[in-house]
Amino acid sequence: MSLAGRGRYSKYLRPISILFDLLIISTLYRFFLNELNVNNLHFTVYQILSWSIISYFSGFYEVYRYSTIIQILSKIFRQGILFLLVVIAFFPFAKQTTFSGQKIAEYMVVAFTIITSFKLLIFLYLKRYRITTGSNRRNVIIVGYTPQAINLKELFDSRIDYGYNFLGYFSDNYKNENIVGKLNDIKQFSEKNGVNDIYCSINELNNAQLKELIAFAELNNKTIKFIPDTKEIFSKNLRIDYYEVFPLLSLRKTPLYEPVAYLSKRVFDILFSSLVILLLMSWLIPLLAILIKLESKGPVFFKQSRAGMNGEHFYCYKFRSMQVNDTTEQLAVRNDPRVTRIGRFIRKTSIDEMPQFLNVFKGEMSVVGPRPHIGSINELYTSKIKKYFFRHSVKPGITGLAQVRGARGEITEDVDMINRIKYDVFYIENWSMLLDIKIIIQTVVNMITGDEKAY
Repeated sequence: MSLAGRGRYSKYLRPISILFDLLIISTLYRFFLNELNVNNLHFTVYQILSWSIISYFSGFYEVYRYSTIIQILSKIFRQGILFLLVVIAFFPFAKQTTFSGQKIAEYMVVAFTIITSFKLLIFLYLKRYRITTGSNRRNVIIVGYTPQAINLKELFDSRIDYGYNFLGYFSDNYKNENIVGKLNDIKQFSEKNGVNDIYCSINELNNAQLKELIAFAELNNKTIKFIPDTKEIFSKNLRIDYYEVFPLLSLRKTPLYEPVAYLSKRVFDILFSSLVILLLMSWLIPLLAILIKLESKGPVFFKQSRAGMNGEHFYCYKFRSMQVNDTTEQLAVRNDPRVTRIGRFIRKTSIDEMPQFLNVFKGEMSVVGPRPHIGSINELYTSKIKKYFFRHSVKPGITGLAQVRGARGEITEDVDMINRIKYDVFYIENWSMLLDIKIIIQTVVNMITGDEKAY
């Protein structure tokens, strides 16, 4: 992605900000609270968890290029008050500690002075950077030519610090020199010109056109926002953003779009995969290696290129369960002659998937998520099923909602894949840590009892 589009480094700013804040609160307190007999391990973990939970629900890291200084300071004040109360609440339960309001106040003032300075420095630096260099800009188009749409374009022109590069209007209802194309031209124009954001006047489209445009934006990782020229489009799936006093409606992002949720899932993946690798795979690999080698010639592990998050390919590891063959792109079927005797057992119990915990530890996969498909399947169904590529918006998983609900195994007709995608989309749109844990428990149950579709 070019610097003129999303910005080469913009995606790293929020994680950097989160890590910086966690580093400050997990180290700075030692200079102020050391005399209070605080258990460093307990207090550090307590602070990190509390900070993460508060910031997630308060939207502390939801700072955008159109945010105002007042909005940022308001978030910092709210975060500071809530975090102060949480820090104070630690002391009554830690009986060996000594409470000192003065020391806590000194710690909080210094910590939030540093955090506020860093947050404002990044925000103001990026604004100045966009103005002076013309970089870190987002390409935008507007669907419709209403007075509200024209006002929005004028806002883009006047607020260079927002970093929006306006490419043109699209409309079927108006014809003048400002209209770049019709609605049918949006897809081709967006792909050719690297459009990042689509701003849409609702009165310009009928329901079918609106659904099609939203689907296009989701599948192609475009942000779509709506210009509210009608009161009938407000729903729980929309939120209001303000560009100065100009209101815009945005589709809500999926839960894993939030940095805290993404980080918590990654931490869980690292801890869980580490335990499996140390406690299970350390003795399981040598045992299965002997059994696999005794029955057939070939490597112990089988690796295959699969599409991961954002369609990026990686090598997915499995225990080899088949005779060495040249038809690895062909999916297994019931009573497949390529499957070995030990292969039938490890496939039935899903033990063949265990090496993928190495993929999880490396960050290529997650413990729970949509299963990664082989290249031929992706090519076949990307064009057939509208939301198929949406499953690549998160990391693929060793297990997933589709697998524990029985939507796995041989694909005999399109409806088999459609059912899988429905479960994958539901999982992505409704993710929670509790849902992950439920899926893991059900997967373990299926491994013990056996799955009739695992062959």
